[in-house]
Amino acid sequence: MDYKATLNLPKTDFPMRANLPRREPEILARWEELKLYHRLQEANAGKPRFILHDGPPYANNHIHLGQALNKILKDFVVKFRSMSGYQAPLIPGWDCHGLPIELQVEKALGAAKKTADPMEIIRHCREHALRFVAVQREEFRRLGVLADWDRPYLTLDPEYEAAEVRELGRLMELGALYRRKKPVYWCPTCVTALAEAEVEYGKNVSPSIYVAFPIRHPSPPLAPLGDRPLSVVIWTTTPWTLPANLAIAFHPDFEYGAFAVDDRVYVLAVDRLAATAKALRWRNPRELARFRGHQLAGGTASHPWIERPSVFLLGAHVTLDQGTGCVHTAPGHGTEDYEVGIANGLDVYCPVDDHGRFTREVPELEGQFVFDADRAVLELLRRKGALLHEERYEHSYPHCWRCKKPVIFRATEQWFISVEHNRLRERTLAEIDRVQWIPPWGHDRIRGMMESRPDWCISRQRVWGVPIPTVYCAACGTAIADPRVAEHAARVVAQRGAAAWFSGTNDELLPPGLRCPQCGAAEFRRERDILDVWFDSGVSHAAVLERRPELQSPADLYLEGSDQHRGWFHTSLLTSVATRRRAPYKAVLTHGFFVDAEGKKMSKSLGNVVAPAQLISKYGAEVLRLWVSATDYRDDMRISPEILDRLVESYRRLRNTARFLLGNLYDFDPDRHRVPAAELCELDRWALHRTHELAARCREAYERYEFHVVYHSLINFCAVDMSALYLDICKDRLYCSPAASPERRGAQTVLWNILDCLARLMAPILSFTAEEIWLHAPQYRGKAESVFLAGFPPPVAEWRDPRLAERWDRVLQVRSAVTKALEEARRSRIIGHPLEARVLVAAQDGLRELLESLAPDLASLLIVSQVEVGAPLSEAHASPVLPGLRVKVEPARGKKCQRCWNHREDVGQSAAHPGLCRRCARAVEACRE
Repeated sequence: MDYKATLNLPKTDFPMRANLPRREPEILARWEELKLYHRLQEANAGKPRFILHDGPPYANNHIHLGQALNKILKDFVVKFRSMSGYQAPLIPGWDCHGLPIELQVEKALGAAKKTADPMEIIRHCREHALRFVAVQREEFRRLGVLADWDRPYLTLDPEYEAAEVRELGRLMELGALYRRKKPVYWCPTCVTALAEAEVEYGKNVSPSIYVAFPIRHPSPPLAPLGDRPLSVVIWTTTPWTLPANLAIAFHPDFEYGAFAVDDRVYVLAVDRLAATAKALRWRNPRELARFRGHQLAGGTASHPWIERPSVFLLGAHVTLDQGTGCVHTAPGHGTEDYEVGIANGLDVYCPVDDHGRFTREVPELEGQFVFDADRAVLELLRRKGALLHEERYEHSYPHCWRCKKPVIFRATEQWFISVEHNRLRERTLAEIDRVQWIPPWGHDRIRGMMESRPDWCISRQRVWGVPIPTVYCAACGTAIADPRVAEHAARVVAQRGAAAWFSGTNDELLPPGLRCPQCGAAEFRRERDILDVWFDSGVSHAAVLERRPELQSPADLYLEGSDQHRGWFHTSLLTSVATRRRAPYKAVLTHGFFVDAEGKKMSKSLGNVVAPAQLISKYGAEVLRLWVSATDYRDDMRISPEILDRLVESYRRLRNTARFLLGNLYDFDPDRHRVPAAELCELDRWALHRTHELAARCREAYERYEFHVVYHSLINFCAVDMSALYLDICKDRLYCSPAASPERRGAQTVLWNILDCLARLMAPILSFTAEEIWLHAPQYRGKAESVFLAGFPPPVAEWRDPRLAERWDRVLQVRSAVTKALEEARRSRIIGHPLEARVLVAAQDGLRELLESLAPDLASLLIVSQVEVGAPLSEAHASPVLPGLRVKVEPARGKKCQRCWNHREDVGQSAAHPGLCRRCARAVEACRE
């Protein structure tokens, strides 16, 4: 007889091979057909809300791994909250304006861009952005992210643009907006001002020079030294800024000295003498006088080659970290220089044009690009005998975030939002202290940025963006920031879009009766600059959270990369605190970025960039999602084909566990066959306790956004508690016991509970696999149509049994000790397979009593044929694994059962089935019945 046919072997059409790249799109199509996102919103309607506000990615290209990481993390959060009974909508957004798109369009237009009408450029930019919104939407969908993809928010939508104009109007009304000539980051390549968030720092090599400024009118302490040439020594790494020098700054409290070197006398800080003398190769400089910095105020030097004085000022910004303690000051080329210059009545002088070239104000350098002019400046200094030393200096220098080229500090007329007006900085810092920052170091990072940030330059000299609704009086030139203009313009923009500001007429765009507050004139020129793109996204709390009925403000969570501490988190905070006196979020979570296997940042220039689509086509989105969960996102995350290949093995463990569970539940109906927990054997109850612990641990980890804890908990549970232990022990019961026997139904009850719990626990992370499990479990038919509609599994109180768990910790220690002894017996060829073994165990006191209480079940627990407890064993059998336990392995008695492969002394006692043990003979007869 074919006894194999009488076994209860697993049956399931859940495939062993995942084939994720093919199967995932089928599941996505099913979600679309079910309208799953909307079904989740309907199911949770009226329940408490959890609002994660989606920060808008830039609509300019295919998504990269960082964006995939970000959207997957958001999906983890929202799916968990939705399954936990919250109304948790996810409204995706896109940032559609700004320089990168405009530059792409100009590149495509080529030479035609010089004659292109601004409205034509705007039209092309809009088409470009909308094209990539569509591209990215499908790429994000392919990741398995559930969101309201049909109703996203776009910063180019007229309603959004109008809300943005109104927010600027509120700032005007509060008096926070002003226009002034100040030095700002300026990109001469992109020809626009930049905000701090648009500046990246990279290595740059510059000339490092020491320059002598001849003293024209000495300060009192220097007057007695006038019989020899007397100069102040400055140090700079930006020689091209020297044409704009108007002053030299000294710290009022530092000690300065006059030092004789050969036939000249030089003034510098005493504490910088040694380093300066070494660089300039001075031999034995002799101190002639010593004085405090404040004593130098009022003196002047001569510019090295321009007929212009350089006045002596005092400034607390002067340090002794580098240089000479005497600071070259050009108010048109630096924030600190500007501030000290304004305080002392200096002009904000900047003889450099929009393209970074010197103007005719510096005839000897006219037309030269500033960085190229460094050599010419050095030659001018040499000819005047003012260049004391030159060397190359590598340092960190600001670069444009888009073109990656060095930027300059350049004074221009710009619009600014004051961070000091109405105590905005102070109030923002107080809000930072109230927000929850995850991880906690985010608090100190953004606080430090806010403490030191300058006023916010919001104007950009481009066309693709939202206009700054301000005007200039045609008669007197006064710049007018009137909230009535903003409100009137907003109504037009809401109907016709932001481009109306550039194409419409004053009659359409300006409120009737507008007059210049200075001269009373009624003719105006409209501002042509647009708003900083960070202002676009920074007001999304007003344009989206407060306007979409399913959302609310403040949001429960903002979640973006750590670069957004000075980007979206920063600007959102400023705009919200300025106009609403509170942060737009309750909590902020930041993540690191993908790096390659060697820890290098991914970049096109290094050739180590991997497109998400490339990984999905090979591994499926599920493995990428698993990788996001597997690594602690708070640090940068390494990714490579080798790392993903290893992760595939972890995925297989999870999948194979699910397949085993499904395969052994083909004939189980939980409504009819479920065994009450109190009637289960100890091993089954132990497995349920472990499942209870898993559910509680995963829920806590999800709530704390510790997804790597969820990943490791699931992997350990499937690999250790299940595959290597419980499921291995249960196979004999499941396969060999009569199909409807209490012992098999008890095991199936546990398997069903584990499968149900496991699928729902993994659903936020392994969304495709959890749904696939759900669809292959016949027990779910007619119930929830999706695992996501089934809810997150609560820990079941009756499964919790800590006393049983403590008892079974001892049992499992015994099992480990016996497993070690079985391995040694196999090496010694006492046995071949563990089922060929008879195990003798002896123990003392409580351990002996524990083993005796489990004596009838020990053979199945140890997966051997026979176990004898209490056999007299010598010290030679002491276990090296568990003190107090002695173990001996010998060949099992009796014959091997042809059906269960156990060695039993009752094999052959059934006349009908002479090759079977008594249990298997009964099982076979039950099959016939």
